[in-house]
Amino acid sequence: MPAAGNKHRRTILILSGSFVLLLVVGVLGVCYGSSSISPIDLWALMAGGETKGSAGTAQAIIVNIRLPRVLGAVLAGAALAVAGAIIQAVLNNPLASPNIIGVNTGAGVAVLITAALFPALGYLLPVAAFVGALAAALIILAISVGGGVSKLTLVLAGIAISTVFTAGMNTILIVYPDAYVGSGTFLVGGLSGLTLHKLLGPAGYIIVALVLALFQGRTLNIITLGDVTAQSLGMRVALRRFFLIVLAAMLAGAAVSFAGLLGFVGLIVPHVVRFMLGSDNRLVLPASALIGASFVTLCDLLARVVFAPYELPVGILMAFIGGPFFILLIVRYRRSNFE
Repeated sequence: MPAAGNKHRRTILILSGSFVLLLVVGVLGVCYGSSSISPIDLWALMAGGETKGSAGTAQAIIVNIRLPRVLGAVLAGAALAVAGAIIQAVLNNPLASPNIIGVNTGAGVAVLITAALFPALGYLLPVAAFVGALAAALIILAISVGGGVSKLTLVLAGIAISTVFTAGMNTILIVYPDAYVGSGTFLVGGLSGLTLHKLLGPAGYIIVALVLALFQGRTLNIITLGDVTAQSLGMRVALRRFFLIVLAAMLAGAAVSFAGLLGFVGLIVPHVVRFMLGSDNRLVLPASALIGASFVTLCDLLARVVFAPYELPVGILMAFIGGPFFILLIVRYRRSNFE
């Protein structure tokens, strides 16, 4: 009993700390950048009071630039982290994540096709991204359930699929160079130029999918026990697995539609969460949402501040972090006869 009580307190502490961390990095993200706004001035503006500087300029910066960017980072981070946790559990593969197995690039190529062929229908981008992400996820799912495929081989297949989709995106941008404004940032992942209007549609998809996903922890726990065990417990495994993949595709696709090809969030964050809380997906999913949101927001802040007066797309910074992390995971699991 004491051990169980300690674990419960530790869980509450970690989840509460993750929420506080998100609030802190969110405030810092709104306050700091190429021009800084003190937290005191931010509070004064929120309270409807005056600031020491130009209230109008500060308010314009917050409302038109900083707030959409922070909200975009929070939504994209939470969506990609939860999508990664779901994919890793469904495929029972700790090396899987939306960017590694081609889900992000599937969404990306669908976004660029839609932007090139239907430039006036920007509201279709989240839908197109979902369709592309789902197509890529279903290809990988079909490969995984075919039998006789090792986990490392599945990851290599996902990388190959991602390479094909990347070639497709580059081809579209060569044929239709004006198809997507800011395509360079889109290909590496970035949040510059984001507005509240652009966020409105994807935010709806992400919020709905996150709410549904947070109730799937028990289902994921059962699926990770294996198909035979899950079926013996009365679960329709194929149907549940498909539903979970749809949720992951909706989350990843919606994030890609406005944040571009942000990589490694869905790989790094679930591993960090499982290290802190264990493998119970009832805890992994909410913690991944909180820590993923904080991670992307913090990385975006660092990409703006550390390299000032230049601004680095957040996707580049995350690639510098995620690449070595992925290599370490491969080495770790190869040493443990990862099959």
